Amino acid sequence: MKQFEPDSRPEVLFEDKWFFIVRKEREELTVPGRGPEKQNCLMSRAAQWLGEVYNVHRLDQPTSGLVVIARSAEAQRAMGRIFESRAIEKIYRARVRGNFGEEEGLINLPLRADWENRPRQMVDREMGKKAVTRWKVLFRGAGWTELDLFPETGRTHQLRVHLASIGHPIIGDRLYDEDTGESVMGELMLHAFSLVFRHPFTGEPVMVESKSDFDR
Repeated sequence: MKQFEPDSRPEVLFEDKWFFIVRKEREELTVPGRGPEKQNCLMSRAAQWLGEVYNVHRLDQPTSGLVVIARSAEAQRAMGRIFESRAIEKIYRARVRGNFGEEEGLINLPLRADWENRPRQMVDREMGKKAVTRWKVLFRGAGWTELDLFPETGRTHQLRVHLASIGHPIIGDRLYDEDTGESVMGELMLHAFSLVFRHPFTGEPVMVESKSDFDR
């Protein structure tokens, strides 16, 4: 696993006067959690090195990849509207257990919180909220497959639960992969690989990619 220092400068892949797009590392919180031991996070690193910043969205703690950070409250609101309206294309890269027979497909399984086993989520066809994920095979290995994932909704743990539910858990997922111990940290092979959207202030297209540390 790639290691990082809590006080190191975040890797910046896009910058203008309104936004940064930076890389979050595996097991790094996007925003501070509860308690003094959870104050180090991507946003605190960004504030230390990049100045005043505002959170727009989050990634799960074990997930690495691209995060948009606003440089003003106005930019935060504008970018928040883009995320809320789904006017942004997000591509995740994952390595999962097993091999897929088809080249691409769609998972449409409603999700809700598993209240007795928080923070886990679960499929519930009656009470769950709509959750849709498209997938495309990139490469087949010995007992594993690398995928591009295109979430059409943004439910908590959506990609992780969807893949586990069809028998292909993401490798290293300590919540949903039975072959990964709950104490294992930093091994989830899920990466926010690409963001594509139209800039809310200039109208220009923005496309940013960040290679994962488990790519072939």
